[in-house]
Amino acid sequence: MRSVNKIPRILRVKKVTGLTVYAVFNNGETRLIDFKKVLPKIGIDKKSPAAKLYNPAVFKKFNIQNNTLSWKSIQQQIPWGKEIRKVPFEIGADVLFKFSEPVMENSNLPIGQLIKKERLAAGLTQGALAKRSGTTPGYISRIENNKSGIELHTLQKLVENGFRKKLEVTFS
Repeated sequence: MRSVNKIPRILRVKKVTGLTVYAVFNNGETRLIDFKKVLPKIGIDKKSPAAKLYNPAVFKKFNIQNNTLSWKSIQQQIPWGKEIRKVPFEIGADVLFKFSEPVMENSNLPIGQLIKKERLAAGLTQGALAKRSGTTPGYISRIENNKSGIELHTLQKLVENGFRKKLEVTFS
C-alpha cells in the first residue's frame, strides 16, 4: 500500500457556483467549499481588504497556485526580511479542507460495496479475506466502508487471491 501525503492540497477545481467551489484534493476526495461560511470563519468581513471575495464575479477569478486557491486581483502584504512584499491573496489548502465537506459523487465503481457483497457471498469474514489476500482486516473494513481507496494491484490481490477469481478491467 502506498503512503498518503497528509498535507491537504487542491489538485483541481471541478465546478464553481457563486461562492461555492467543488475541489479535488490530493486524497482523491471531491469536497464542497462554501465560501459564504469559510470567509467569516477566517476573519474576512465586509471591512477586510479581501471583502471583494464576497462578489461572485471577483471570487471566480482565482487560479490554483501552491496547491491552493489564489486571487491575483486581491493583494496581501507579507513581511519579507526587512521589506514588505505584495503577493496574491491565498487561503491555505489545509484551512479550505478543514471547512469543506466531502461530496459523495455518483460513481459507477462502488468498489467497497462490491467487495463486501462478494465477500459475504463467498462466506468469508473480513479476517479470512485479509489472510488470503495478504492485507489486514482493518484495511478490508476501510475499503468496504469507503474510508480508504484501493490501488489496482491491491484489488487484483483481493479478487485473485481472496476470492479465487479473475480480475478484468475494461474502459467504455
